[in-house]
Amino acid sequence: MNSPDATAGSAAPHRSGFACFVGRPNAGKSTLTNALVGTKVAITSNRPQTTRHSVRGIVHRPDAQLVLVDTPGLHKPRTLLGQRLNDVVRTTWAEVDVIGFCLPADQKVGPGDRFIAKELAQVKRTPKVAVVTKTDLADRERMTEQLIAVDQLGREAGIEWAEIVPVSAVSGEQVGLLADLLVPLLPEGPPLYPEGDLTDEPEQVMIAELIREAALEGVRDELPHSIAVVVEEMLPREDRPADRPLLDVHANLFIERPSQKGIVIGPKGQRLKDVGTKARRQIEALLGTPVFLDLHVKVAKDWQRDPKQLRRLGF
Repeated sequence: MNSPDATAGSAAPHRSGFACFVGRPNAGKSTLTNALVGTKVAITSNRPQTTRHSVRGIVHRPDAQLVLVDTPGLHKPRTLLGQRLNDVVRTTWAEVDVIGFCLPADQKVGPGDRFIAKELAQVKRTPKVAVVTKTDLADRERMTEQLIAVDQLGREAGIEWAEIVPVSAVSGEQVGLLADLLVPLLPEGPPLYPEGDLTDEPEQVMIAELIREAALEGVRDELPHSIAVVVEEMLPREDRPADRPLLDVHANLFIERPSQKGIVIGPKGQRLKDVGTKARRQIEALLGTPVFLDLHVKVAKDWQRDPKQLRRLGF
């Protein structure tokens, strides 16, 4: 590996391109995207299937611009939503310059990983990097076993890994190294996004995602996939002095069955209040302005299986 001084002297060409992270649900893809970008662009949760569409995070470096596409976890779909999420993943693979396959260090390579490896092997020309995530959760012996297993997985599937990199997004260990290894696999070219842009997500989508993230915390296991959020409107409050602005955000939180309403709202409305407070803080941090969040819970019956409802909710 060249030292920074050596590359500066030879004026290496600027590279820019797209890398996507794929892997089973809950393999640490979103956390890794956020760690590389240096700020939160993808919502994270310890519930599988948190990511529902491709989120782009932009890493700016003097020598390169790396655009990270965080995709939903690939899985055996049980609903129309599940099928659509898998389609998003496959479409993304076909369009990126490099694919990072995330495999958690603390979990054995399983059938889900083999399923993805088999699919990846069909994407012929795109370089593939195996990223062993969550190294902070594994001891040295477990790490060694996992690195051997990942190497073996590539061989079985007919994939030649461009690199195998262990990282911890939580402790930051080797995150910079991962960026260093991804950059040379990108094509030469000028930056694709203006300096300072960290994501190309529309603000309304990011706000809806932050509300959904807050709502996912603490709800029972059966609920995560049933929650969708739509921001209906965002308007600056009129009659406010210029030095004390307030943004009114009106959002609806959709669930699939009337019986789920009580779970989301909680006793005496306490859970919904907590969700609102938590989401509002995150939205204010994102936008840098005080926010009044008006949040309502509505039922969209079996929306995960209904094409018309899916369209209305943005899938």
